[in-house]
Amino acid sequence: AAVAFKNAKQFDQAREACLREAEAHENNKAYLFIAQLPLAVALQEMGRLPEAVQLIEKASMMYLENGTPDTAAIALERAGKLIENVSPEKAVQLYQQAASVFENEERLRQALEMLGKASRLLVRGRRLDEAALSLQKEKSIYKEIENYPTCYKKTIAQVLVHLHRNDYVAAERCVRESYSIPGFNGSEDCAALEQLLEGYDQQDQDQVSEVCNLPLFKYMDNDYAKLGLTLVVPGGGIKKKSPNAAQDKARGPAAAGSHADEEEDEYSGGLC
Repeated sequence: AAVAFKNAKQFDQAREACLREAEAHENNKAYLFIAQLPLAVALQEMGRLPEAVQLIEKASMMYLENGTPDTAAIALERAGKLIENVSPEKAVQLYQQAASVFENEERLRQALEMLGKASRLLVRGRRLDEAALSLQKEKSIYKEIENYPTCYKKTIAQVLVHLHRNDYVAAERCVRESYSIPGFNGSEDCAALEQLLEGYDQQDQDQVSEVCNLPLFKYMDNDYAKLGLTLVVPGGGIKKKSPNAAQDKARGPAAAGSHADEEEDEYSGGLC
């Protein structure tokens, strides 16, 4: 009856039928059947997403209790997708729960997919402290499965998050710790990050913007690419060059050398 009502788009009646069926299964202690009921789908169609998500969470617990953790994790992921645009905070929680279930089952690639979704939502919501922790968790697992190139990319994302938090020390430490990852030292990613940190430390907005416009940064996931494109050095500094230096650069090395000689000659007789 519940399925017939749902197919007929009579969702109120479908909900009532599902609730009665759930009660019957509970009386028989057949909890797995309760988890499989289409009640959440009916509520979703009715636009009652928070209630639907709550039921899916309950279903995932029943799947865990009945020894089907993979199905539990998939249910949590589904709930996260449903609620993502309505309540990103809840979606992050659901993705992290799904990641924990997958990780406990040693399905690390699926766990990483869930953690990646959570990290991007945290960045999008400017919850940067939590995003930094989530990215560190991702990087640790990628290192564990020896996917080193992705570790490099996660390091870039971490550094951008730390700099948006105005925490240069954490960003520098993040790069320094990544030297232990095979192949990182001497890689294109490492060189770009060193340039980025140098420009940030010297308050050189030009250098920072130049690095963040590299394809290495621009073609990351959108949420991280936006961090790069919107990164502003505290103080709004653009490293200023003296007019003489600019003229010397235009004239070439010889002119620069003659200018240096003039400065030296000016004080050749002593300051007095």
